[in-house]
Parts: sequence; C-alpha cells; structure tokens
Amino acid sequence: MPQLLDTDLHAAVEDAAAHLYVWALKDIPQDLRDALRDAAGRETSVPGQRVLSTILRNVEVADSERNLVCQDTGIAVYTCRVGEHFPLHPARIYEALRDGTARATLEHPLRSNAVHTITRENTGPNVGHRLPIVHWEFVPDWDGLDVKCVPKGSGSENMSFLKMCVPADGVVGIKKFVLESIVGAGGKPCPPGIVGVGIGGSADYAMYLAKEAIARPIGTRNADPVVAQLEDELFGLLNETGIGPMGLGGDVTVLNCHIEHADTHMTLNPVAVNYQCWAARRATAHIAADGAVDYDREA
Repeated sequence: MPQLLDTDLHAAVEDAAAHLYVWALKDIPQDLRDALRDAAGRETSVPGQRVLSTILRNVEVADSERNLVCQDTGIAVYTCRVGEHFPLHPARIYEALRDGTARATLEHPLRSNAVHTITRENTGPNVGHRLPIVHWEFVPDWDGLDVKCVPKGSGSENMSFLKMCVPADGVVGIKKFVLESIVGAGGKPCPPGIVGVGIGGSADYAMYLAKEAIARPIGTRNADPVVAQLEDELFGLLNETGIGPMGLGGDVTVLNCHIEHADTHMTLNPVAVNYQCWAARRATAHIAADGAVDYDREA
C-alpha cells in the first residue's frame, strides 16, 4: 500500500508540473494584467503607449487563441514548500517535476531550450543536468506540498547582477547599484517588468532572494517596514530613469520593485538584482497528502 501511495503521489506531482509549466506560459496572473493596464494609463510618451497597447493586445490574443504569451518558454524554475509529513520523498518529488516538465514540452509542444553549457548541444525537452531548477523550503508540522512554477526566459535572466557592497556603502550604495543595473540593462529585459532585489545572506543566497522577489504578486510589500519603504523608494526612482517600455523612453520603466532580505555577516552587504520581463509568468499548485491538487493562479 505505501508503494501505491508513492506511485499515486508521484503521478499527482508530475501532472501538476506538466500543467503548471504550460499554464504559466499561457495565462498571466490578474495582478500582472492590472499592472499593465495601469501602466498604459500612466504612460504619456507615444512610443511607450504603443508598446503597452501592443503588449495588452498580445495578452488578449494569447487568451483567445489559448496560446503562449511569449515564444521564449524559458527554463522551468520551481519552488517547493514541502511539509515534513508529506508522504513523497524530495528525491521522488524532483523526479516527478522533471518528468512533468518533459511531458509538457513534448505534449504541447513547447520549444526545447535546454542545452549543455559548454557544447551547446540540446539536452532534451527542457530538462538536462540539474534542469529543471528546484528550490526547496521545508515546513514543520505539515503534510502538504506547494509547487510554484516560474518559467524564466533568457532576455530578462541575462540582465542579472550581483555586487558585494561593503557595509559602509549603506542604503545609498544599494540604491545606486540597483539603479545602475537597470539603466545599464536598458530595453534588453523587455521592460516594463518587475525588479527583484536580494539583500544579505551570502553571494549565492542574495541572488536566490532576488529570484524569490520577482515571483511575488505585483505590488505586495515586504513584511519588514524598513525594507518595504526601500521598495517604494526604488519603485519611484526606477520609473524616473526614463527608460520606458521596451527601452524606447517613457514614464513606465518597471511595474514594481520587490525586495527579499536575509541577515548577513557584519562585514558583508551582498546585493543582487534579477529582472522579470513584462510577461511575469507564474503558477502554483497545492498538493495534499492524499494526492488532491488545487491550482492557484494568484499565489
């Protein structure tokens, strides 16, 4: 009976991954739709208005044709919150996510983006060595599993930046680095999008935090009021750069700025920036211990 339960749960997680990957690529969340419409209402430059009008039309066509919002299907990045009493071992969860990603790529079909880092040879249906990417969080006294899929295309992912600031740089140094990063990126990451900033921890963890930040619903604020204030300040400053939609100039350069942070060493101040393009795709599934799946568009 335990083997049957494992098999059933494996199938449930695999089905969830296959659905999430395609769903995220086709149906962008309501908070993103609202932010794009709000941006179109605030933009005053003619090129910016045309770009945002085209983006909104693109979303409408994707809805009506039940097709992809963007041709770059990215690589599948999953974040798993695993309850300590969830019956399926994380190793088996990873297998199910990998199998679901491959299945979605073949069945839709989707473009296969996965290649060997050195040879550049394709490694399969969006899977390969250490692909898909999975981040883990383990939750005590719980028997469920939450899986969030955030497909990440190369245009925005290429515009990722890390700086090991020194504590003496302070908040001013953080702001300067974020602004320099986004100004340097220009129109390459397909603005307007979400700027994710990770502060603290170590170099690698700061970048993970920045990736976590882009996956939040647009406009949510950090629970720490000091960090939330910095989010508001950066949001305003970034839209004063004049980069505008697709880098053609205008009022709306970013849809929002989100920050995640961690405590760090007294002599460290790592700051990471990760950009999410206007097609900020994400989808979540809640999987119960009995295999029941509840899909959540807005999480």
